[in-house]
Formats: sequence, structure tokens, C-alpha cells
Amino acid sequence: MPVSVTKIDTSTVAAALREQIRADVSIVPGVKPKLVGFLANKDPAARKYAEWTGRAATKDGIDYVLREVDACDLEKALRAANEDPGVHGILIYYPVFGAEPSFYGGSMDDQLRDAIDPAKDVEGLCHKYRENLYRNVRRVDRWRRSVVPCTPLAVVKCLEHVRVHSGTSLDGMAGKVCAVVNRSEVVGRPLAAMLANDGATVYSIDIDSIYVMRRGSMTRTDVTPAEAVGRADVVVLGVPSPKYKLPVAQLKKGAVVINVSGFKNLGEPEDGDDAEYTYIPLVGRVTVACLERNLLTLYKQYHVSKLSLKRRVCELAHDDRARYGVAAAVGAAALVGLLKAR
Repeated sequence: MPVSVTKIDTSTVAAALREQIRADVSIVPGVKPKLVGFLANKDPAARKYAEWTGRAATKDGIDYVLREVDACDLEKALRAANEDPGVHGILIYYPVFGAEPSFYGGSMDDQLRDAIDPAKDVEGLCHKYRENLYRNVRRVDRWRRSVVPCTPLAVVKCLEHVRVHSGTSLDGMAGKVCAVVNRSEVVGRPLAAMLANDGATVYSIDIDSIYVMRRGSMTRTDVTPAEAVGRADVVVLGVPSPKYKLPVAQLKKGAVVINVSGFKNLGEPEDGDDAEYTYIPLVGRVTVACLERNLLTLYKQYHVSKLSLKRRVCELAHDDRARYGVAAAVGAAALVGLLKAR
């Protein structure tokens, strides 16, 4: 049987998210949400990501500022942004120091992640949000939702799009098996935890070990990478190297393969391969949309009072009734959604 591939264009996923973002930005009271991105390296990929973020944010009505600083001055700049009431979201374009160890423990990049105020952490990578993610705690308190990392969230949104994830928060991946080839603190590990929290059995595969993750547990296994991939309904590839290529022949029939690496990690089909799979080659657009979504979540939870939102709902409803009658008052529905998210 010849190889059958269904390729997914993620621009449709991103477009739907951004349409809602533009609607939310247009009706929230007060100043526009302001996102500050910090670039402290010479990495071309990081600069490209910064450019994508800036273009998308500006188009969606978000006030975006890119600040280029020396790596050694970045922590000071982050603290200043934390204290600036005009800044509603903060983003760092990694890597900055890479795996360079910190005096305080962990790496220097970990230290920078933890230096961002949770009220402004659009990446969802500070200690508070990481702790909540790994403990499967989905709210900061009664009124505020926890923020999750952008690229893992983008993967979940793509899985919802292809109807592998049902969209429900506690059991959306129940009965599914996943293989995540990468265990970085930015993408692989938090993604594996998110999928496990939603009910999946996840094989977390890294260069020297494989762990099985289920909700609340992580245990080492002797299963080989090929065996794990062969069992998986979903395979996520995030190896930051052009040399790594997963053989198509290892895939389970009907699997969904998502490439989150900057390099194509999936090999080309070879003669004699019998494979049928769905391939999602790029999630960058969806990641940017999820970043904007996180910004809006923080903006309405920490930077705009609930009273202001209620007043804005009443204003919109009154205006719609005066102009078009009660049936047209649905113009305030989007803002009601903002209130419910509180």
C-alpha cells in the first residue's frame, strides 16, 4: 500500500484564534494591551520570531515594543518592565545564556524566566505557572486562570483542530497514547505534562532516557523510542537538529505527527513504506496566536478591573438596543465571554 499523508495548514487554526483576539481587543475598556519583547542574543531564529510577533500583534490591535538589550542587562530590564504599569505582557526571545548555570540554582535562562512577574508572563514559564502546570492546578485563585506555555498550547489547539483532542479540559486526550521527542523545559516537558493532565499516556523521549507520563506521575521505562513511536496516536517532534529524522515506517497507522522543531524531524517515505498519517509541519503561527491569547488573559485578569468590564458590557448592550433593538444586543456577547473567563 502506498504512503498516504494528510497535510494540515495551521494558518486556519491561527486565523480563528486571532479573529477572537481582535474582537476582544476592540471592546475591552482602557488602553490597548501592551506587549514588550526582549531580544538579548544574535540568534537569527529568535529575531525572526520577534518579527513575526511584532507583525501579528500590530495587526491584531496590540501595542508591541521590541527592546534589544545586552544579556547581562536583561534581568534589570525585566524588573523595570515588571514595575511599569503601562506594560501588560513580557516576552523573552530565547536562548539568552543557554544552559549556563545560575548562582541561584538551575540555569541562567531559568533565572530570567522566574524574574518575570506572573501578572505579565505571556509565555507561562515562570515558577508559579510551571508549578501549577505540573501539579495540574488550572487556576491561580478563584478568579484567575493559570497561563500555560505558548508552543505546547499551540500543539493542543492543533490537536483540537484535527479532532484528536476533544477540547475538554480534564479528559480531552483520554485513551490516547502520545510520544513527545524532546524534553526541554520550554516545549517538550510542559507539553508532555499538559497531554498527560488531559488524560493521555505520554512517552517523553530524550537523548538518554524515556519516561512514561500519566496524570501526576512520571516513571522511567525500558521501552525503546521506536516502540514508543509505534504505539503513539500522536507524535510530536522537537529535536533542534537537522540530522534527526524519524523514519516514517515507525509510525502507527493513522497517527498525527506534529513538527515543532525549527528543522524537519520527519524523514521522507522510502520505497516499500506502508504508512498512513496526518502531518502538521509548522506551528509557529499558532504559537504567536496563543501568545496573544495569553496576553489578553493576563490583561483582563490583572490589568483591567472587573467593574470596568461590566460597565463596558452595559454600554455596548445599551448602544445596540438603542440602535437596532434588543435582538441586536448580541454585540456585547464577546465581552460577556471575557467576564466569564474571569
